Amino acid sequence: MPQPPAPRRTLGRPPRISREEMVAAARRIVDAEGVDRLTMRRLATEIGSTPMALYHHVRNKDQLLVLLLDDYAVRTLRRPEVPDEPRERVVAAAAAIHEALADCPWIVEVLTADDLMSASALWFVEQIVDGLVAGGLSPERAVHGYRAIWYYTAGEIMIRATAARRRRTDDGPTYRDQVFAALDPDELPRLSEVAQRWAPLTAEDTYLDGLRALVDGLLAAR
Repeated sequence: MPQPPAPRRTLGRPPRISREEMVAAARRIVDAEGVDRLTMRRLATEIGSTPMALYHHVRNKDQLLVLLLDDYAVRTLRRPEVPDEPRERVVAAAAAIHEALADCPWIVEVLTADDLMSASALWFVEQIVDGLVAGGLSPERAVHGYRAIWYYTAGEIMIRATAARRRRTDDGPTYRDQVFAALDPDELPRLSEVAQRWAPLTAEDTYLDGLRALVDGLLAAR
């Protein structure tokens, strides 16, 4: 006697997720594995859903990254008391950006795409541009000045983060160490003079010194 067909199993819909849960899961992925490993498929696996379900909240990965940027800005960026003096206002706002991003270099990596930003962080940009205008620059020159400050800030963070990551994975002498140990003092006298101290000197935190010098140069050009 033929057996009746087995009842068809209903898979059902994946559990409904909130935008907050999605952002939190994306943050866990980038913190642990880096922003390159964040994909819609990887995120769906992390939260036990499907990529299609995620598209109810975001159009694509870029929009997801914007949500991450806003989430980080709200949780981390703290508006400092900005001085009335224009130069110090610029320095205070830029230093606050640097302090917030230094511990999370993947944010800088996303921001260097130059077309993604956090609307929550625009207050800091406003303080820098306004301070440069108050210091005598035209609005157009102030925008150029802001870009120079941002490039310096982002570059400093990314270089330090990359160097720290390489030091964690390689305990031996670096290629630079080997090159500096063999410098010809007749050809490169200044570098030879500081070659043995190059690594500790370049590891010093001189961000604020460089920032103040940069701002002074921008305002002097007015």
